[in-house]
Amino acid sequence: MIDKPAVAEPPLASTVAEELRAFASKLKRKLREQGHAGDLTSSQASALVRLEKEGPMTTSALARSEGMRPQSMGALLAALESSGLVAGIPDPSDGRQTILSLTDKCRLLIQEGRAARQDWLARTIEAKLSAAEHKQVLSAIAILARLIADE
Repeated sequence: MIDKPAVAEPPLASTVAEELRAFASKLKRKLREQGHAGDLTSSQASALVRLEKEGPMTTSALARSEGMRPQSMGALLAALESSGLVAGIPDPSDGRQTILSLTDKCRLLIQEGRAARQDWLARTIEAKLSAAEHKQVLSAIAILARLIADE
């Protein structure tokens, strides 16, 4: 009989990290399915979220924030502009630049998408978890929030 070398178990923190990352990825995918993002690419959706959170900015500033080349961001924004999701106005301090912002149509789509995701998640929690599990999830969220809290 040949003895197989013992395989060391990964540290518990590593296992927890792997499971948490996989869960977060699956949850994000499920929520995206519920949000009716339409035909937006992940890059387009990311740019829209950044404009929503950080406010109007130029193409070059948005490209820097998103880690893209300005030319690539320009093409991405052209598609969003033609869809009526972003609009630009000349930069008052530099007429060569355009300041881009979300349109009312885009803001409404974002609100509707969030509401759809929230509704799906609430219905799913209600259907699949007991009242005691609701409390457990709330406790787990409080613990997980410490992972991303600024010190």
